[in-house]
Amino acid sequence: MSKKKSSAAAGTVTTFGHGTARATPDLMRVTITVESRASKVALAYGRAGERVAAVTDSLRSYRVASTDIATSGLSVRTETVWVEGGGNKITGYLATTSLTVTLRDIGENADPGPATIIAHCVDAGGDDVRLGGLELTFADQDTLLATARDAAWDDAKAKAQQYADRADRVLGAVVEITENTSAPVPVHRPRARGATEIAYAAAPVAVELGESEIGADLRVTWQLD
Repeated sequence: MSKKKSSAAAGTVTTFGHGTARATPDLMRVTITVESRASKVALAYGRAGERVAAVTDSLRSYRVASTDIATSGLSVRTETVWVEGGGNKITGYLATTSLTVTLRDIGENADPGPATIIAHCVDAGGDDVRLGGLELTFADQDTLLATARDAAWDDAKAKAQQYADRADRVLGAVVEITENTSAPVPVHRPRARGATEIAYAAAPVAVELGESEIGADLRVTWQLD
């Protein structure tokens, strides 16, 4: 009888916890694309190569390491126009090369700052250069993620403890833990000082470092004693 009573009294409680950690980004990734048009494939491809070389030379002159300059796209395609009665007619060729550039010194005291580096490499590449995107992230995500996990655990345990108290039970051993983490998400909280500017031609474009957030979600099951 005692075994049956113990079995009937056994149970578990499962809760979900969410935690976040915020910080100012210390790493910037910029996508720089070169698009070169010409009447022949070799000319378009060669011109794109020259422009990319000028961009990478400019980056290296500012001590951007070769390991932080990666080719992320390379293509050559035909450009056509529809001619009535003649179908598609080739008018030229477009060679495209994309670079993903990582800038590691982006703080208020960076000298030169990312604005200077990007503006000069854009100028070096000329009118064939396009700025394709910018990502602000962290060099060390593990520390922030550990903080987010701790917050998620505290959240889940507080909920479980509340349910256990209401049920006149005691939280026992942890039965199962499932984790789901999220990538850094920008938080709209720009700083009043330390804004970075990216100059494109004569018009500067302000880029606020602000804060980014890393989140962690947990699903935890406890034994109820």
